[in-house]
Amino acid sequence: MTTERYDLAIIGSGPAGEKAAAQAAYFGKRVLVIERAPEPGGAAVHTGTLPSKTLREAAVYLSGHRTRRLYGIAVSLAGDATVPVLMDRKNTIAEAEAHRIRDNLRRHDVTYRHGHARFVDLHTLAIDGGGGEGRVEADVILIATGSKPRRPDGIDFSDSHIHDSDGILTIDRLPESLTILGGGVIGSEYACMFAALGVQVTVVDSRDRILPFLDHEIADRLVVAMEHLGVALELGTRWGEVKRTPSGVRVELTKGGAVENDALLFAAGRVGRSGDVGLDAVGIVPNQRGYLEVDERYRTTVPHILAAGDVIGFPALASTAMEQGRVAVCHAFGFEYKQEMAKLLPYGIYTIPEVSTVGETEQSCAERGIPYVVGRALYRDNARGRITGDLQGVTKLVVDARDRKVLGVHVIGERASELVHIGQAVMHLGGTVDVFIDMVFNYPTLAESYKYAAYECLGALAK
Repeated sequence: MTTERYDLAIIGSGPAGEKAAAQAAYFGKRVLVIERAPEPGGAAVHTGTLPSKTLREAAVYLSGHRTRRLYGIAVSLAGDATVPVLMDRKNTIAEAEAHRIRDNLRRHDVTYRHGHARFVDLHTLAIDGGGGEGRVEADVILIATGSKPRRPDGIDFSDSHIHDSDGILTIDRLPESLTILGGGVIGSEYACMFAALGVQVTVVDSRDRILPFLDHEIADRLVVAMEHLGVALELGTRWGEVKRTPSGVRVELTKGGAVENDALLFAAGRVGRSGDVGLDAVGIVPNQRGYLEVDERYRTTVPHILAAGDVIGFPALASTAMEQGRVAVCHAFGFEYKQEMAKLLPYGIYTIPEVSTVGETEQSCAERGIPYVVGRALYRDNARGRITGDLQGVTKLVVDARDRKVLGVHVIGERASELVHIGQAVMHLGGTVDVFIDMVFNYPTLAESYKYAAYECLGALAK
């Protein structure tokens, strides 16, 4: 059996794998990417990030959410609407993105191979593909296999009415009602999407608030928006027995009572997809959640075997996975480039309305003893906000009271995940709140809300 040799072999073609491959190849390394799925892209393209955001756009558009306040239009969804119909654009988008990834790898002269890779020894991978098994050797190996939904014992996921966050996108018809176990990012996003489509949604979470890492004011505004969509929140209670009934799925609550709806979505956590790549052969042991431990250079306990992306756990974002892959290979091969991750990591949460945040919150400033002021600009006071009909949105700045530097930016409302980058850029450059005062913004734009939030900060600083 002939064994091919590469400088770098990558298991997985999601955001971390693709960008790591292109980065190493750019600097002249011979790179192989191995993907077991039919098409490249990983969960980001096929089961998670892009498909769920496609459903969100369909929900917002078809429900008339963006326009119902503007013209008094009553929009209703056909009672027999199916998720495949709503997701009609998903396959087109996934195909286009998979084509882009293949093209990107081809332009960088990266070898792409379809198959299931597993370790044979410290430098050798066996690849089981359609044409049988082959072997490759590599000086450096990157594990970028991603994650998958957690499936706890006691919940029958074979039941057609019970789903995880991957399976929910393949249901045939919209349920009349849905219980979501887990009020994190995934649970909150799906709660908003299905509620906007007319499904009665109940979210159950053991914590007293959803998305507790958010600035509490922003999270509270999101709760109000979700309740306006019709989402019922059962917080501060754990779920007990989950059982199928003739009329749906019943969930017992530890605080008493139960929730029964047509269908159930379990959205409480993910686990690393590390169990079937032969880690025993190289002495790497995942943690209890299947995640791999790495150092600041993304090295596992075997220094030439790297890991990046969702398979290493937090923060488990496509955006950070891309940078982790780049940084990992730059260190592995000694490239004088991309030596560390940026310290400011933005979060985009695609609820309805969108939420995006970067930097310190009011709560983190208080915990760290940082004197601060805040400034807010309401979309309802913004010309573009009134034009678009988004009257719930807010741009919020957190500013250091000592040196006027911008510490945090928190946006809820239309285009929040885009708007946050304006503040992120100022923070990245160590800018003060005065930058927004000095800037000239297009009018009318939502971006202009930064200036008026900054004016409110100046007023607070002057007190």
